[in-house]
Amino acid sequence: MTSTPLTRSEAKDLTRRKLIRAALTILDEEGEAGLTTVKVAKAAGIAQSSFYVHFKDMQELLRVLAEEGGERLRASMREARRRAREAPGDLERHRETFRIPLEAICRHPELLRIQLRARHDPSSSLRDFARETAAAYRDHHAADLAALGYTADDERDRRRLEMIAEGINAATNALAMGHLEGRYPDLDEAADILTALSRGALRLLRHTSGKTPSGGAGEPDEAGAAQGGGPR
Repeated sequence: MTSTPLTRSEAKDLTRRKLIRAALTILDEEGEAGLTTVKVAKAAGIAQSSFYVHFKDMQELLRVLAEEGGERLRASMREARRRAREAPGDLERHRETFRIPLEAICRHPELLRIQLRARHDPSSSLRDFARETAAAYRDHHAADLAALGYTADDERDRRRLEMIAEGINAATNALAMGHLEGRYPDLDEAADILTALSRGALRLLRHTSGKTPSGGAGEPDEAGAAQGGGPR
């Protein structure tokens, strides 16, 4: 059976995908220091000069890796949150909203390390991208809380929603890194801690605002809405 030849566009896309997969493998095995155009092109099975047909430089490739990984993670997290909302009493579904980003970070930790460094390095070409990504995760989580009834009617409410979202994201990153360093060997235990942190923060928000979440959302719903965000 003869296979149908690829179109020019399909062949170009296939080569681009090979470069992305090769770069991610090298990044996982050697870290950012091992990532060069020569190594990536060789691992992808193409000439080094062809690398620049698909990416302007290595920084652009790193942005693509982070963007694609972030899109997949956000989709998984949205689905987990939806499932958690459907079963408010199922604590395991709410733990899953934390387990997903923890596992995603642990699969490709160097992506998170690169973005964390870039956020605080004025000379990094990825600095703006890293900051925009972190802000997007924070705003997305704050919007989830608002959808449960913790409305941002004024500056104080808005600020508190953002603080909870940002705090949970930072805690997720820290516990995932602690797991990779061997200090926290059980990811399920880390997910339990994140669940407890989010529930406590939202109890405080509810108490100080004097508001009850719309739809009568209980503590498990609150935990599922404020999960961490993985690579930022």
